[in-house]
Amino acid sequence: MNKEQIEKFHKRLTEMLDNLEDGAVGTVSGMRDDATAFPDPTDRASLESDRNLTLRIRDRERKLRSKIEEALERIEDGTFGVCEVCEGPIGEKRLDARPVTTLCISCKSSQEDEEERLHIG
Repeated sequence: MNKEQIEKFHKRLTEMLDNLEDGAVGTVSGMRDDATAFPDPTDRASLESDRNLTLRIRDRERKLRSKIEEALERIEDGTFGVCEVCEGPIGEKRLDARPVTTLCISCKSSQEDEEERLHIG
């Protein structure tokens, strides 16, 4: 990858990380604001259900944050855009679709085929 491509992905990953951080701060303050006691059990159940969904979303975002940080580390050490299995280049279109990926499309397809065989068999 050339320097311009690397800079583009660095900027995109950094923006993704900033957006996730903003969402996490909003969740914490929102949960504090929702600490009201509801006398109606249905209202309380609805609030708890919404909180559980929000926490599941935030957990997924936490995992994504970790992957973004790892991708930024790969940019720093010069391994961004290199498949961790075959050590070939990861196509720019694949990185545009999923900038945190560590596998080229061929290795990812092979991995998915293997997972499907294990699941079926």
